Amino acid sequence: MNQEIRMKTKHFYAVLVILGFLLIYSLSSNRGCDSTEQAALELQSLQDNRAAFIPNHKGPTIYAITPTYARPVQKAELTRLSHVIRLVPNVFWVIVEDAEHTSNLVTNLLMRSGLQDRSVQLSAKTPANFKLQGKDPNWLKPRGVEQRNKALEWVRQHMADNGGRERHSVVYFMDDDNTYSTELFAEISKIERNKVGVWPVGLVGGLMVEKPVLNRDEIVLGFNSAWRPERPFPLDMAGFAISSDLLWDNPQAQFSYEVERGYQESEILRHLTIVHEMQPLANKCTEVLVWHTRTETPKLDAEKQLVKSGKHSDTGLEV
Repeated sequence: MNQEIRMKTKHFYAVLVILGFLLIYSLSSNRGCDSTEQAALELQSLQDNRAAFIPNHKGPTIYAITPTYARPVQKAELTRLSHVIRLVPNVFWVIVEDAEHTSNLVTNLLMRSGLQDRSVQLSAKTPANFKLQGKDPNWLKPRGVEQRNKALEWVRQHMADNGGRERHSVVYFMDDDNTYSTELFAEISKIERNKVGVWPVGLVGGLMVEKPVLNRDEIVLGFNSAWRPERPFPLDMAGFAISSDLLWDNPQAQFSYEVERGYQESEILRHLTIVHEMQPLANKCTEVLVWHTRTETPKLDAEKQLVKSGKHSDTGLEV
């Protein structure tokens, strides 16, 4: 009898041990499932956040017009822009160099960035009497006039070769010294036919932000510009884009050497729209997606001394 009781007791403890192992395994498995589910949720969140910065590739072609000229920071600035454009599949880059001929530097940059099939490389030299000299301040003479007009000529011809105004597209003047969020191009893609889209621009005109001012019906009433607010369109070149059918219907719309300082934007827009008909974007003009930044002029005193001795630090390199 005692032996039988001892056997039953051993069986009882064995069952308890087995049940304990099963319980521990079950809890461990549940934690593993929870951990897997949590990891999946975190991955999905990261993907959603990333997608928020990459616009939908669908939509009208955006012709991004970039005037550029040879200077020490040219390649650096164009490289920065190329990285943005690579993320926005519906952008076609129109680069216009202030030169007699296109350069190998720009050609190489387009090839290395993989954008040679989504770009065109043009050249248009600024007339000597409108060229800045020596230490002239950059505001003394209008810049980019010849290059932007050359790009507009190309866009209009390209439209003519592809059915005129039948295919919806948008033109944006994308200077190479600004900073752009990829989200901006998702907004530009919303521009309707026969419309000029507008949005805020950061760090411009002596303000933290210049922006369109809307009424309760989301109609543009004007702009909060502090610099020469009497201009017909007191906004920055980075703060608007144009439905290309407007450019097709108004071939006289272009830039001019004859207008006052700060009036280039007004010069082209006066042919295309009025303030109240502009299309507000960027969440009713409450978000800043482009900034009027400028690269600091590099200090190259040591390089100048080297050049005087007949040498260059960048011999054999493209900087």
